[in-house]
Amino acid sequence: MIDRPRASLRRILEDLGSTVLDVAASPGELDVEVTGVHIYDPLDELLLPEGGILLAVGVDRAEQICALLDAAGPAAGVVVKQPVDVDELVRAKVLETGVAVLGLTRAASWAQVAALLRSLLAEGDLAEPGEAPADDLFALANAVCALLDAPVTIEDRSSRVLAYSGRQDEADPGRVETVLGRQVPERYRRMLEERGFFRKLYQSREPIYIELSEESINRAAVAVRSGDEILGSIWAAVREPLSDQRQRALADAAKIVALQLLRQRAGADTRRRLRADLLSTVLAGGKDAAEAAGRLGVASERLCVLAAQLSGGSHTDAAHRESDRQRFCDALALHVGAIHPKAAAALVGSVAYAVLPLHAGGDEEARAVRVAESFLVRVGPRHAANIGVGRLAGNLTEVARSRADADRALRVLRAREVSGAVAGYTGVHFEALLLQLSDLAKAEEQAPTGPYERLMAHDAEHGSELVATLRAYLDAFGDVNAASARVHVHANTFRYRLKRLAEISGLDLADPDARLTVMLQMRIFGR
Repeated sequence: MIDRPRASLRRILEDLGSTVLDVAASPGELDVEVTGVHIYDPLDELLLPEGGILLAVGVDRAEQICALLDAAGPAAGVVVKQPVDVDELVRAKVLETGVAVLGLTRAASWAQVAALLRSLLAEGDLAEPGEAPADDLFALANAVCALLDAPVTIEDRSSRVLAYSGRQDEADPGRVETVLGRQVPERYRRMLEERGFFRKLYQSREPIYIELSEESINRAAVAVRSGDEILGSIWAAVREPLSDQRQRALADAAKIVALQLLRQRAGADTRRRLRADLLSTVLAGGKDAAEAAGRLGVASERLCVLAAQLSGGSHTDAAHRESDRQRFCDALALHVGAIHPKAAAALVGSVAYAVLPLHAGGDEEARAVRVAESFLVRVGPRHAANIGVGRLAGNLTEVARSRADADRALRVLRAREVSGAVAGYTGVHFEALLLQLSDLAKAEEQAPTGPYERLMAHDAEHGSELVATLRAYLDAFGDVNAASARVHVHANTFRYRLKRLAEISGLDLADPDARLTVMLQMRIFGR
């Protein structure tokens, strides 16, 4: 076995990039080994081990930084939120103590950077690019197969197959179907749930034996867990209960699989967080956008931003919803990456953003809409979602505008309460403006006025439907026959209601400005 080099401060800074952490003051070389991440608490005695990174929460003045450098002892670095107050005293103290001062971007939370650094340190000491991960799950599955003398699958909490051993042809048709589809078929999963096998599996810390129907081979299974968290399970197709020796072997194998799953999850989470942070920087379009785009490998000119969001959730559990969002974002990244090698996508909050480079042609937004529509067609059976498309950004400084456009287009689709729809910003521009006006009216606590206010008050007091009558009339462009049919009354009755609403409200329906005013109030106040 070859030991990998320990994580150095320089290596961590290279992996995160200056968009997340930047060097504010350095004692020189940054090859000091990093051993852990610690959070500063002014109420506790500071006992920092050698090589620790100290997150200086709440520290922002030069004199505080100097005092902390004196107390930090053999630390590798002290992290302070940007902008960092670095003067000559701080620089001198950095040289004296040999502890670097790092600046954390204002957009990042302390919890986020703590989790990010700890994940990086837990990733097998930052494996070199292209290095194969140790303890491959398929190799583990084959090892368990040899120990138990039975074909094995390793599955996650949703019964998706993460890895499988050889000799699957010795199992039953259900196992073959599971391996081919990389997912336990729904009918088998439902049967296991109804018979209480999943509950028994997840409640036990020892392997359990499951007797199935005559046409199926029985199973021995064990939950893969980290503490009280269930990470997945191992399933062996067996014809009789396991011996005590093989029971212990399966239980021990579950611990090894748990370590591998945690290692994989840490690596995947770190890469996703880095991607999300870098893409957020690109979408902000600030001074760091160019570096972030370079690290992501995305284009810097002629870009369209897509904002995609799941429109419904079948799961009430927060973890399942987050898992659905991440799978949806991964599918979007794969889709845009297949269209252009310099495209990128990442999940930011509940929205999956994609930056899509487009060749010149004059119809870039329409082409981006078609890309989004083709993506929704592909994922439609699995994910109900909407996508907003921003206008073309000529360069990185205009990407923030394209992102705002995409967000507004997506909001219009949410307001329409539709699913599986795509909207380009130019196509829903007016609706987006009305929503912005509605926000402004709510923020300033404005209320309807004039004829519209009087009609609403009359309806509330008398139980009449004069506002609905007016809306039908305006929507029908003054066609009384069409408007009366919409509200299911006789045309003469409708004419009488129009006369009454004009008398009560003082609205002159012959005045185009008066009609426009009341139409806008209806849309803005949403009554």
